[in-house]
Amino acid sequence: MGIINSEIKPFNATAFKSGEFVEISEADVKGKWAVFFFYPADFTFVCPTELGDVADKYEELQKLGVEVFSVSTDTHFTHKAWHDSSETIGKINYFMVGDQTGTITNNFGVMREGQGLADRATFLIDPDGIIQSVEISAEGVGRNADYLMDKVKAAQYVRKHPGEVCPAKWKEGEATLAPSLDLVGKI
Repeated sequence: MGIINSEIKPFNATAFKSGEFVEISEADVKGKWAVFFFYPADFTFVCPTELGDVADKYEELQKLGVEVFSVSTDTHFTHKAWHDSSETIGKINYFMVGDQTGTITNNFGVMREGQGLADRATFLIDPDGIIQSVEISAEGVGRNADYLMDKVKAAQYVRKHPGEVCPAKWKEGEATLAPSLDLVGKI
């Protein structure tokens, strides 16, 4: 999958956010960090647990300058109905994007062939609109917003500190690495 370090493709869509329908495009992503959080469908089983988990981290993500766009092939009307009828989904304050044409889902390469549903996938986009991280999970495997937070912080650190990298299990404030020949074979 050659999507890492590629630029997001153009799109236009309607999203439900803060009680309103709003028009969004790739232009709304540029200039800030963004998470595109794809999921198969509204009114399902694993999806609300994941979306609720991200909702619990949304304020912290906002403090890091990150906007969240949850995306399914449902309509923005369905997103509103789900938001209005579910306590878990009702706490969502981020964009719930309707992608009934499949444009965004196909742009990111996560459309399930012949099903019209998105895979369970997360993309971290930098302020230049470049994809920095991808996570795709099987249907029955939910994602973890704490893990997403760690990836966001690591990607932001690496962007601010060229020449440094974050090792496995890195947490904010821990030591990083500066790749060099001196490290080869010693880690």
